[in-house]
Order: sequence, then structure tokens, then C-alpha cells
Amino acid sequence: MESGSNGVATKVREAMQDPKRQRTVMLVIVCVALLLDNMLYMVIVPIIPDYLAGLESEAEAEAKAQAQARGNGTGAGATIAPVNLDVKIGVLFASKAILQLAVNPLSGPFIDRVGYDVPLLIGLTVMFLSTCVFAFAESYGTLFAARSLQGLGSAFADTSGIAMIADRYGDEEAERSRALGLALAFISFGSLVAPPFGGILYELAGKRVPFVVLACVCLADGCLLLAVTKPFSNRIARQNVPAGEPVHRLIMDPYIAVVAGALTVCNIPLAFLEPTIAGWMEGTMRATKWQVGMAWLPSFFPHVLGVYVTVKLAARYPSMQWFYGAVGMLIIGASSCVVPACKTFAQLMLPLCGICFGIALVDTALLPTLAFLVDVRHASVYGSVYAIADISYSVAYALGPVVAGNIVHTMGFAQLNLGMGLANVLYAPTLLALRRVCQIKPSRSERRILLDEEEEDGSAGLYDAIRMEEPRAKRKGLCADTNTTNSETYNAYSASANTYSTSTPNTYTANNTNTANTKTPKISTNTRANTARTTTTTPLPADGSGLDAMIASSRSQSEEESSGPECI
Repeated sequence: MESGSNGVATKVREAMQDPKRQRTVMLVIVCVALLLDNMLYMVIVPIIPDYLAGLESEAEAEAKAQAQARGNGTGAGATIAPVNLDVKIGVLFASKAILQLAVNPLSGPFIDRVGYDVPLLIGLTVMFLSTCVFAFAESYGTLFAARSLQGLGSAFADTSGIAMIADRYGDEEAERSRALGLALAFISFGSLVAPPFGGILYELAGKRVPFVVLACVCLADGCLLLAVTKPFSNRIARQNVPAGEPVHRLIMDPYIAVVAGALTVCNIPLAFLEPTIAGWMEGTMRATKWQVGMAWLPSFFPHVLGVYVTVKLAARYPSMQWFYGAVGMLIIGASSCVVPACKTFAQLMLPLCGICFGIALVDTALLPTLAFLVDVRHASVYGSVYAIADISYSVAYALGPVVAGNIVHTMGFAQLNLGMGLANVLYAPTLLALRRVCQIKPSRSERRILLDEEEEDGSAGLYDAIRMEEPRAKRKGLCADTNTTNSETYNAYSASANTYSTSTPNTYTANNTNTANTKTPKISTNTRANTARTTTTTPLPADGSGLDAMIASSRSQSEEESSGPECI
């Protein structure tokens, strides 16, 4: 029996060595993490208002009892105004997005530095703790702490998860769009299925059960991540990854700024309607509790349809991503303006489905565009750019619970929807700025040009020669004398690269004449004597980091002498 289980475990480990299978499993892990985060975000909608109202009623009853015990009459002044409860609920709902908004500028560079797996594990751990606190919280302060803690976990889990998908599926834009579209479908499913899920379990089993179920799924997802990636065992491989751009530099890129603005504007209707539509439905169409809870559930299907349509169109016409996003924003704008005119529950389903369909078009078209922009205009590291995307979402959902209610009270529900619709319609033409993005050619560094370019006769470039030479050099224990100036060393490598011949593909020899005749600043007699030495065969690391060091040191114009042999 043990041998059979060991054989299965061995086969699983061997299967996980396949990069395609491993990235598929990682896609599942990320999708489950995004599902959990959005379910936890929305599951409190039918639970927390009723639970807080019960807590307030208990506190009011206790205050009245104490007042009567002291002979204070009816306990006047112990009643809490409903508006104060509404404000407390709004602040509680917004606290997650507010903390997420504050942490994202820090989580993005952190993800770029350490990779995607460790921040994803941190996010899942924090989300697990947040869910457990939600399950056993019995006061407003504890619930507020749990909600804020979820925002901290989301800043790491959401950003690193989306960035990991963009990185693992970066070989083909069509595959990347398909994978990101699947992740968006899980986000939508989590947001739309969570209210009925939480409401049913809350009615049947109490407040703790929905959160305990989500905590168990989160724990299982974290364990699977640990088993698949072993995040703390591959730190050396991360050293060869290029450094990513900081968030403030990426947001100054006009193309990225346009995409970030579109993501914020298109999510404002959903973020502003979620806390306000329930009261409007009860007052306008006398909707029942189940109708309020089921208002957004039918919208899941057009959202998935929008993801599917956009992925198919992007695979066939990849240069039209900006057009799909613009059409989505126009659909969102028109649907938002129609919402106040609905008089029945069935009529309301149509504009809500239109809003979710438009959001699917915008998100599915523009999220892969962010990865493409980073590839062609910056370094192919995705933590910071998807932190910007998460900031865009967080801005909308941080303002929604706080601002939307005030707008409804002061101006009206119809004016709120007309304003949101007009904002989407006016922003849609801005996406015209992205119409030539597909024509941008990737920028290539000096190292990549030198190492990747093929020879005129079709033979491999210098990279392959160095890569083949490195194992041989290690076996022989070659040691190079680097007792030359930085500028001369760089010129020696450059000369050897220029005189590289396909007849000797496994050697890398510097030319003494080029090294001796290189123009250099005035140096000491000892250094000139060292310059005349014959440069030995010196292999470089396969990732090109050695040559990068030579280029960087040559540009520093240092005249200091290097001393002693350095083993390669």
C-alpha cells in the first residue's frame, strides 16, 4: 500500500516538472485565491448589516435596562440613530479598499524584488487570518480590524496572482489574454455568488459558518501553493530577473495612465451601485429581501460572455484591444443611465447585465495590455504595473460606500447614475491613445543585442557560445587575470565579440592588439604594463550578468587598478 502511494506521489512530482502543467496548476491556485478574496469582500453584504443591527439593539436594550436600574426613567438618549449605523456600515465596507489602496504602492515593488510566489503566500495567510477573525468577531471594532486585514492580504494576493499569470503566460499574447480572462471570470463569480451564499448560510447556520468555509478553502489553497512552488527554495533563480520599474515611474507612462484611468472609471458604477441599489429597490419597486440578494447574480452570465467574446476577438484581432475597451465603456455608460428608469425587478436585470458585460470587455481587453506595455516599454516584471491596476480598482471601491450614499441623499439616485454613465461615455474616446500600441517595438538592451543576435550566416550568437563554454571552463577551473582597467576590460570583451568566428564556436578569446591600442585615459605605468598582457580565455555567466557588470564598470570612467586573480 505504501509503495503504491509513493508511486503516485512520484508521478505527481514528475508531472509537476513539466512547465505547462505547472503553470496550469498555478493558474488554478491564483483563480481560487481571487475567488476567495472577492467572496470574502461580498459575503458580508447580507450578513454584517443585520448582525450590526442586532448588536446595536442589544446595546440599546442593555443601556435602557441600566438606566431603569438607576431610576433614570426610560433611558432617553440610549437610542442610536439609523443614519449613524449606515455610516458605520459604509466605513466598514470601505476600510478594505482604503487599506488596499495604501499598501499597493509598497506591495508592487516588493513583488518585483522577491517574485510572485512568496507575496501570494503572504496574501493567502493574511486572508486566512482575516476570515477567522470575521468568524469569531463579536464587536464593531473587531469586524473593522478583520475587514482592514483583508485589504492587506488582498494587496499582496491579488497583485501577485495577476502578475504571476502575466509572467507564466508571457510567451503568447493570446494565451495570456485567455488566462487573464479566466481569472476575471473567477473574480466575477466570487463577487456575484457570495451574497446569496452568505445569506443562505447565515439564515441556516449563523454568522460563523460562511467564514469558516471560506477559511478552510483558503488554507487548502495555501497548502497547494506551498507544495507546488516551494517559494523559499528558489531564491537564487530570482537574482537573474531584471529589476522592475517603480510604481511612480510606471504611472507616468501615458499609455499606462490611460489604462489605469479606464479601469477606475468603468468600475465606478458597480462600486457605487452595490451599497445604494438595495435601498432604492425597496423604496421604488418594493423589492423583497430575496430580490435584493439576487439582483446581481444573473449578471454573472453576461460577464462570462463578455470575457469569452473579448478573448476570442483579441486572439483574432489583437491590435483592436483599445476598441473593445472603448465599446465596453460606452455600454457601461448607456446601461447606467437606464437603471433609474426601471420600475420592476425584471426590467432592472437588463441594465445590470449590461454594466457587467461592459466591465468584462474593459477588464479583459486592458489587463493584458498593461503586461504588453511593460514588455515593450519597460522591464518584463509585472508586480508594480498590476499594483497600479489594483490601485485603480481600490479607488472606485474605496469611494463607493462612502461617497455614493451622500450623493444619493443630497442629489438623488437618478443623478448618481446619470453622472456615472456620462463619465464612462466621456472617457471612452481617451482609449484612442492606445490604438498604435501594437506597433511599438520592444526596446532591446545592449546585453540582449550582443547576446541574442544571430550571425549573418544564421549561426548562433555569442550567448550560445558563452553558454557552451561555461561548463567546460568550470571543469578546467580556469582563472582569469583581471588586472586591467575597467575601460580596457570592456573593450577587450567588445573586441572579442566583434572578431567572434563561427569556425570556433566554443571559444571566447580577446585580441591583444585591440586591447593594447584601445584609447584610455592617462593611467599609471604599471597599469599600461598590465594592459599589454595577453587576455586569457574567460567565460561569462550564461545569463549575461558578467557582461552587464563589464558595461556598467566601463561607463563609470574609473581609473582605479584592479588587483589579484578572479576565478570565473
